Amino acid sequence: MVAPMLRGISRGRWFFTPGPPGVLPLGLREAHSAAQGLLAVQKARGLFKEFFPERGTKIELPMLFDRGTAGNFPQTIYCGFDPTADSLHVGHLLALLGLFHFQRAGHNVIALVGGATARLGDPSGRTKEREMLDAERVGRNASALRQGLEALATNHQQLFSNGRTWGSFTVLDNSAWYQKQHLVDFLAAVGGHFRMGTLLSRLSVQTRLKSPEGMSLAEFLYQVLQAYDFYYLFQRYGCRVQLGGSDQLGNIMSGYEFIHKLTGEDVFGITVPLITSTTGAKLGKSAGNAVWLNRDKTSPFELYQFFVRQQDDSIERYLKLFTFLPLPEIDHIMQLHVREPEKRGPQKRLAAEVTKLVHGQEGLDSAKRCTHALYHSSIDALEGMSDRELKELFREASFSELVLDPGTSVLDTCRKANAIPDGPRGYRMITEGGVSINHRQVTNPESVLVVGQHILKNGLSLLKIGKRNFYIIKWLQL
Repeated sequence: MVAPMLRGISRGRWFFTPGPPGVLPLGLREAHSAAQGLLAVQKARGLFKEFFPERGTKIELPMLFDRGTAGNFPQTIYCGFDPTADSLHVGHLLALLGLFHFQRAGHNVIALVGGATARLGDPSGRTKEREMLDAERVGRNASALRQGLEALATNHQQLFSNGRTWGSFTVLDNSAWYQKQHLVDFLAAVGGHFRMGTLLSRLSVQTRLKSPEGMSLAEFLYQVLQAYDFYYLFQRYGCRVQLGGSDQLGNIMSGYEFIHKLTGEDVFGITVPLITSTTGAKLGKSAGNAVWLNRDKTSPFELYQFFVRQQDDSIERYLKLFTFLPLPEIDHIMQLHVREPEKRGPQKRLAAEVTKLVHGQEGLDSAKRCTHALYHSSIDALEGMSDRELKELFREASFSELVLDPGTSVLDTCRKANAIPDGPRGYRMITEGGVSINHRQVTNPESVLVVGQHILKNGLSLLKIGKRNFYIIKWLQL
C-alpha cells in the first residue's frame, strides 16, 4: 500500500533558480573532475562523516552527483530542524553548511522545519524525554526558525557568492502534510511497513529503554514520522539524500528502509559530526551551553568571541568545517599562525567568516566595534556604537536615560545612575580611582561633564565602577 500523500503543500521560499539539467555551471569543472569530487572534498574537510547505506556509497552515491551521468543532475538534498526553541544554535551550523556546499555545487537543497515532529520529541542522543511543547509554542518557534533559515540563506547568497550557478534553497515545514492526516488512516497506510524488531534495535531506542525514565510512545514513533518525511520529499521533490547529525543515523536508516520497501529505489544518508564543548558535551539547548544564532539571544559580539576563543588544537579543523575557505588558503593561514601565534590569525578569520554568515556584514562590523571598545578601550569604537550594541556588549549593565542639566558633575552622574552609594563612601570611590567614564579614570567628583570627553558624540556615556560593574547612560536634550 502506498503511503497517503497530501495536495496543496506550501513550497516555501525559493532563493535561487537552478540551471537547466545537464548544463555545467561556470567554474565548477575543477570541483567535479572526478565522480567523487563533491563528496571527497567534504570528506577531506571533515564535514561529511558517515554515508549510508555503506554498500551504495562507493559507486551509487557518487554517481548521483556526477554531472557526466545523464539525468542525474541536479539532485535534491534535505536536512530537518525541529523547532524546540525559537532560534537555531551553533550546533546546527554544520548541517546547514553541508546543505550550502551542495547548493554551491549546483544541487537543490531543502531545510525542513519540524513543525509536527517537534511535538513528539526526538529521542536521539538523549538520556531523558524532552519537555513537551504545546502546538502554539511550536508554531511560534517554527516561524522563528523559518525566518532564521531564510536569513542565513540570504547572507550566504549575498556575501559568499563565487560566481557560479547555484541550486535552490527551500524552507518547508512538515506540519503542512501532517495537519490534514487522520491518525487511523496514516497508521493503516504507513505502520504496516515498519517492523517492531527493527525499530527497537535502534541505538537511540535501546539507550532510552534501559534508562530509569524509559521511553514514551510519542518518542518511539518519532523515527516513523522522520522516515515518512524522507518518503514525502522523495515523492514530491525527488529528494534522494538526507543530511543530519551523526546522532541521526538511526532515523535516516528508517527512512531508507521505508522508501526502499515502497518504491524499490535507493536513497542515501550523510551525517555531519556533532560539535562538542571542551568537556565533550554536545552543544545545544538541552545541554545548557547553546550559542544561539538569533541576535536577541546571542549577540554578534558574543558569537564572534566564541570562535575567537577556540584553542589552537581545534582551530584548523574548525576552519575546514565552519567556513567556505579553500583548503590551500587554510593551509596558508595555519603556516602564518606557526610563525606568529600571538596574533591568533586563524581564530579571528574563523570568527569573522562565521559571524558574517550568521549576522551579515553589519553584524560582523558590530562585533568588531564591540571587541575594540571592550578589549582595546577604543573611544572611537564606543562613539560608533548604537544603544543596542552597548546593551548587547554589557548585558548585565544598568541602562539609564538622564537629562543633562547645566553643571552636571561626575558625582551627580554617578548618583543619578545609582552607581555609587550616597554619602562619603561614594565620594571616596571616585577620589580613590574606582570610577571611569568612557575608559578614562575620573578622580575629581566635582568635575563638570564635558561633551566629547565624558559624553560621546552618540550621546552616550559608559560608566564603570570597580572592575566589573558597568552603567550605560543615554543623555537627553543635548
